[in-house]
Amino acid sequence: MNSIWLESVEKIKSSGKIEEDTSADVCIIGAGMCGITTAYYLTKKGYNVVVVEKNEIANGVTGHTTAKITSQHGLIYHYLSEKYGINVARKYFEANEEGIKNIKEIIKENGISCDFEETNSYIYTTNESEIEKINEEMEYLKHVNKDAEKTNETDLPFKVVSAIKFKNQGQFNPLKYVQGLVNYILEHKGRIYTNTLCTDVKKEEDGYLVVVNENKIYAKYVVLCSQYPFLKVPGFYFAKMYQESSYVLGIKTYEKLPKDMYINLDAPVYSFRRAKYNGEDILLIGGAGHKTGQKVTYEETYGMLEKKAKELYPDARVVAKWSTRDAVTLDKIAYIGDYSSLMPNMYVATGFNKWGMTTSNVAANIILDKITNNGSIYEEVFKATRFKPIENKDEMKNMLVDSTKSLLTNRIKESALDIDDIKENSGGVIERDGEKIGVYKNEDGKYFYVKPVCTHLGCILEWNDADKTWDCPCHGSRFDKYGKNLLGPAIEDLEKYEIKEDN
Repeated sequence: MNSIWLESVEKIKSSGKIEEDTSADVCIIGAGMCGITTAYYLTKKGYNVVVVEKNEIANGVTGHTTAKITSQHGLIYHYLSEKYGINVARKYFEANEEGIKNIKEIIKENGISCDFEETNSYIYTTNESEIEKINEEMEYLKHVNKDAEKTNETDLPFKVVSAIKFKNQGQFNPLKYVQGLVNYILEHKGRIYTNTLCTDVKKEEDGYLVVVNENKIYAKYVVLCSQYPFLKVPGFYFAKMYQESSYVLGIKTYEKLPKDMYINLDAPVYSFRRAKYNGEDILLIGGAGHKTGQKVTYEETYGMLEKKAKELYPDARVVAKWSTRDAVTLDKIAYIGDYSSLMPNMYVATGFNKWGMTTSNVAANIILDKITNNGSIYEEVFKATRFKPIENKDEMKNMLVDSTKSLLTNRIKESALDIDDIKENSGGVIERDGEKIGVYKNEDGKYFYVKPVCTHLGCILEWNDADKTWDCPCHGSRFDKYGKNLLGPAIEDLEKYEIKEDN
């Protein structure tokens, strides 16, 4: 099944595939929520903008989000206040609240019909032992968000022992919203090229040369909004982030649905929100998260969510299911601003830590201010070239262990699988003559072989049996069962093998 957002709109109109060299004031790489929002603001300011997207508009993370528009990003304000001080926490909150206000204004100004609803957001616990964490967050929220409320009353179909409520948040259909922005950009001479793969960005004296397909784009400014930057150096963002996968069910029930947005504090984490699907209200249940590239089964992902749905709503019927991935930073703050001190006028927006709706707007406005030389009061909080992330020693250690294991240990470790162990519509890594081979077996018993080595930095891939994909445990690249690159930072397909099986 596809996400309900992608099913709700026909393919969003674009400028088609690039067919010739061109130039622009600004070239934006990536046509998701962040890239399109940045293009919208720059177009409004009169800049000549080109956006390039290797697939279709908003078909990546934007098309697979739960689309909560909120400044309540878990228990972030206790963490930020303790780690970086109350002023950083306050600015983080104000930036995201401004993002909410900006989204509402864009919808109103452009008359975008995107199922927007103003709603409240809650983080809650059903565990008595977690109340102290709620209390600690509330202590800091007194200085950050004075409207936050502590409560134990919700409209969830079960009792909670404590929760924090943020008022005047929102939810919408992200594809319909992006479609409205795209319409404005195209009507005002902006260009959005789809099925246009960017493979390199080269510094020139007065700007940048962006290599796309067989063509080149010359631009004074470049903005990387490709979710996880595909450029390895000099930014080295692959060493400062990892990716998490999570899963979403859309369920139909005749029971009353909660009207607000919820996420729980204690593991396993579940997310809830209502949404419109074919003119009816359904409930989106998200969760079952894990680091991308970990070996998982259907039962541990979609199966886990189905079990929770039936527990809460015995008559629940699954009408949609999909998965998504999010880039997670080591210090829980997005990287927004200068890509590198060595590449002036090149900017990046990445690492949204699962909260991309407001953070995309924050990023777009910081980058707008950088390009227009207005300066941003929020730039220092999200500074992309900061060194703070490496202070998180535990997360850094975990990343290095996972990468080393995939790059070195998994290369020399013998595979426990034999080709006869591969079930129909499943896959795995086998070994032949000392070489690792990725195998997928379809429903008809036919085998397909790939080199299970990520084309980004060479990590050994893992088979994801829930989504039937090859996933990279190092930096989160994803390939379909036949080896086609789906998601970055890798941009090339897997090498395929032709192997004749003995009868």
